[in-house]
This record gives sequence, C-alpha cells and structure tokens, in this order.
Amino acid sequence: MQLFELPKIVDKRKRVGRGDASGYGTTAGKGNKGERARSGHGHLSAYYEGGQTPIYRRLPKRGFKNQFKIEYDIVNLHTLDKKFNENDEVTLETLISKGLVSGKRLVKILGNGTLSKKLNIKAHAFSKQAISKIEQSNSTFEVL
Repeated sequence: MQLFELPKIVDKRKRVGRGDASGYGTTAGKGNKGERARSGHGHLSAYYEGGQTPIYRRLPKRGFKNQFKIEYDIVNLHTLDKKFNENDEVTLETLISKGLVSGKRLVKILGNGTLSKKLNIKAHAFSKQAISKIEQSNSTFEVL
C-alpha cells in the first residue's frame, strides 16, 4: 500500500530547428538533403517505385474492352431440370432464390443438357438449341 502517488513523468517535446546550440539545429535531425528531408514526404501508393518509370507505364497496353457488350448470367437446361419440379414457373425471382443467378445481370438460358419436365420459363434471352429443346419437352418460354 502506497501512502502517496508517484508523479507521472512526461517528457518535454523535442523542439527541432531552433539553432545549432540546441543540438537539433540546421537539418533538424532529418539528415541531409533529399526527399525524406522535405515535409510531406512519403509515398503510400503501392505503385510507386522510387522514382523509376513504374511498370504500368513500361508495359504496353493490350486488349480491348467493349463497353456495349451485354453480359448475361447463364443457366443451362440440365440445371433447370434438377432444381425445378413439374409445371413450375421459372422466373428471375425463383432463379435468384435458388442461387442460380446473381440478379445483377440479364439471364440467358442455354441448351446444355436435356429438359424432361414441363416448365414455364421466363428469361431475357434463349439460345437456339435451348428453344428447340424447350419446345420438344412441351414447355413454354417467354422473352422478357
């Protein structure tokens, strides 16, 4: 048990750049000239390579990204055959709830596999093979 509290020791702030006699004058403890002696130095960017030409500028551009391309979430007929029962209605909501599509893109039905059940399928696009297989199974399809 202590009878009195010890005082907290707080170091005084180091005042740099206040003359040579202080011991922290001239360069203020920053060494000699250069980027690190300047205020606001430091490159936090992951792409900074110490002043040399960065790799993203040394390498040539390649490829082409078509900004007008329509990207689809793809569902095959054999997946619909597994996940749905006879006479079910296949809509965007049911496909999202079963985890077959993300719901962020348009949906296209492709003709991979067979369709042995009668379904009512609604999607944004259908392949020619999918349309023929859907008609063979007496199912119906509707383009949204």
